[in-house]
Amino acid sequence: MLKNCLFIIGLIAITNCTLAQKDTIIPKKRYDTKRLQGAITLDGVPNEAAWDQVAWGGDFTQWQPNEGKAPSHPTNFKILYDNRYLYVAYKCYDAAPDSIVKRMGRRDDFPGDFVEINIDSYHDLRSGFSFTTSVSGVRGDEFISNNGSNWDQNWNPIWSAKTAVNKEGWTAEIRIPLSQLRYGNEKDKVWGIQVMRRIFRKEERSTWQYIPQSSGVWVSSFGELHGLKDIPFHRQVEVAPYVTAQVASYKKEPGNPFADGTDTKISGGVDGKVAVTNDLILDFTINPDFGQVEADPSQVRIDGFQNFFDERRPFFIESRNIFEYQLTGSEAGGDYDADLLFYSRRIGSSPHGYPNTSNGEYVKYPQNTSILGAAKFSGKTKKGWSIGILESVTEREKAEIDNNGKRRKELVEPLTNYAVARLQKDINGGNTIIGGIFTAVNREHGLDNMLHRGAYSAGIDFLHYWKNRSWFVRGNVVYSSVNGTKEVILNTQTAFEHLFQRPDAKGLTLDSNRTSLTGTGGTIRFGKIAGNPGKKGQILKFETGVTYRSPQLELNDIGFMLTANEINHFTWVGLQYQRPVSVFRNARINYNHWLRWDFGGRLLYTQFNMNTGGTFNNNWQAGTSVTWNPYDVSNTALRGAGALRKPGGLGWNAYVNSDYRKKFSVGVNAFKFWAEDNAIGYNNATLTLSYVPINALTISLSGSYDYNWRSQDQFVENVKYNNIARTIVAGVYQKTIRFTGRLSYNLTPDLTIQYYGQPYLTRPTYRRFAYVVNPLADKYNNRFLPYQSNQISENNGSYLIDENRDGVTDYSFGKPDFNFVQFRSNMVVRWEYKPGSELFVVWSSGNTSDKFDDLQTPVFSSLFNNAFSGGNGRNIFLVKWTYRFLR
Repeated sequence: MLKNCLFIIGLIAITNCTLAQKDTIIPKKRYDTKRLQGAITLDGVPNEAAWDQVAWGGDFTQWQPNEGKAPSHPTNFKILYDNRYLYVAYKCYDAAPDSIVKRMGRRDDFPGDFVEINIDSYHDLRSGFSFTTSVSGVRGDEFISNNGSNWDQNWNPIWSAKTAVNKEGWTAEIRIPLSQLRYGNEKDKVWGIQVMRRIFRKEERSTWQYIPQSSGVWVSSFGELHGLKDIPFHRQVEVAPYVTAQVASYKKEPGNPFADGTDTKISGGVDGKVAVTNDLILDFTINPDFGQVEADPSQVRIDGFQNFFDERRPFFIESRNIFEYQLTGSEAGGDYDADLLFYSRRIGSSPHGYPNTSNGEYVKYPQNTSILGAAKFSGKTKKGWSIGILESVTEREKAEIDNNGKRRKELVEPLTNYAVARLQKDINGGNTIIGGIFTAVNREHGLDNMLHRGAYSAGIDFLHYWKNRSWFVRGNVVYSSVNGTKEVILNTQTAFEHLFQRPDAKGLTLDSNRTSLTGTGGTIRFGKIAGNPGKKGQILKFETGVTYRSPQLELNDIGFMLTANEINHFTWVGLQYQRPVSVFRNARINYNHWLRWDFGGRLLYTQFNMNTGGTFNNNWQAGTSVTWNPYDVSNTALRGAGALRKPGGLGWNAYVNSDYRKKFSVGVNAFKFWAEDNAIGYNNATLTLSYVPINALTISLSGSYDYNWRSQDQFVENVKYNNIARTIVAGVYQKTIRFTGRLSYNLTPDLTIQYYGQPYLTRPTYRRFAYVVNPLADKYNNRFLPYQSNQISENNGSYLIDENRDGVTDYSFGKPDFNFVQFRSNMVVRWEYKPGSELFVVWSSGNTSDKFDDLQTPVFSSLFNNAFSGGNGRNIFLVKWTYRFLR
């Protein structure tokens, strides 16, 4: 198997070297600006005399779909500046102005026809600032990094835009404060710029500076803006105090002094930005409130792995690309088992502890750990140094317990400090990048039997491009160290991510006297991500590499790691048609394979995948994939009782999406996995509907249904029988239903109403209980010994086992079946009443059903009977007002 994979990798490299052509160098365009003389009224119509100081830029080239050809309609632009602002004017010609699509959306939705300018004011050829203006007046802004590989929509500068439609098409004017950009102190500046226009009804994009899609780059190939002279340094100072008022209503609990049905809260805080230099910004927040943030989707797993939730809080998502550091992460073809050294959701998460209580006591428990404050210092210097430092402190949290009127408090989360430092250096114009990261978590005493006192990680990384950035090699090495009491470090060794107690774990020793644990990890990968296309616009790309995680690696105090003790090999090869070919606007064919071993040398996993997809000329999309998983061994499935061989199988996926430009669009996705002897089955069907009845209103609804089963190998519990370990497993049949509804309505580009709602149900039911006898046996049925009917009985929510059939219960375990139903929703009215200042009115509703044993009701009936009533329903009404002071 390994020899075959190495042969494929070598063949790919040889083929690419053989077919390599001389790269085409596209000359860079130049636009000359001038200092503004006179005045500009920002009304979307560039008819002021001041605009006559400079010539119109134009001569755009189509980028999609017919790359390299002339666009359907021409686009022109002008740029002026003064000591405070950069001004840009656009003329977007259109022979059919009535056909211009004026859809609206919230900021950063990028709806309908738009035009945007990308500005590399650092002129580092790697990063930039993007400002997008739709014909409907909706603004979008992104921070571009890694030469166009990352676009951060969470960067929200303060700037202004106006548009107007006329008989020749549409026009726009934008005004960008220079304080929102970062630049050096040269007297005469040269910035990189790119202007792009989108014609929505044709799904056509054209650019001022032609950059072939096959080049694999973006910022480094921008055209140049000349003529910027004597621009002063603007020390950006923004302070935004806020006030929130909140009322929560829920079901009153008789006798519980903490649950009278209503909670109220008034709080305040401050957010701010301070430009320390031209290049470096200090962001801070004191007592932040994130009540306007959309709720996390419901998610339940029964495989032991932790859930991953995206960061949604504004302070942490803005500029987060600076702090990103993945143990793995693909340059092309998607991510593979990526772990994070910094996962910001750890800051302000739910408390780890719970108070000791007795019958008759009531508890007031904090849902989240309060963030006292946070600050981040970030930016990039003219000499190519990227700097990111983040510091946050979370509150000491206590639960309050009532015992017949007597109150006491118990610690459930200690005062904690989180710190992250990230440093990168561009060399040779960004063709070589070296960097490093350091993270630290320090906690006060209090929960020493539960949490690490200190947790630290560090890493160094490099990335090198050659042959006009077509080829790359990158790698990193990480180190982790955690310390605490013997009890805590023993818990770490035996946790799901490590499982040192496995009897078949070669080279691992469970040491109950340890007070620290150190581990390492690393990745090396290389590939080809660009090059000159063939006659039909095709380009062959690939990536291959190896990553490892030592058994002792531990990142989860401030990072995210699913499991340690793995060595992974991965390869991706893709043939991409980036120009129209036959019935396609674009198309792709991909091959992937993955192999995994543990540090004891055991082969754990092999998987091979072929997939293809494309966009048709009518803008419909379709694709399919086939995955073969011939071998699968899990070190975690039995929760420390040993490795378990799982059935191999074959998976198939297909999807079809209609033209999303239409007022009504639909998407269908289906997935099915078959295993040997029908031992495992995964089935999913997803339907997504979207409707845009008017330009200002978008409604979407998606529904998915999963029916999965494992006929015998689902873990239930580890027990002892006559001092012999018994690992109990069962067949599990799990049904999951999820509906997600969204509504977005724009009264104006700056006043929006958005709704999100999701009812969710998952129901695993267990049958055919057995215990493991030979977990690595070749035959599936030889791995388990099922209990006979005279060995197992059910009583009051537990299963009683009489293994030796002597009429006496030898051991027992709880009935694992459950019915989990939850509903989560948010409605947010957002009004940006002046640039940077906002008013939020929020209604959040959530309910978790208490009918966990409702196993007989059909799943769809159970979902709609229980999601919206009963249980632990809670409604929160919140008003948040912010006012941004600018200097």
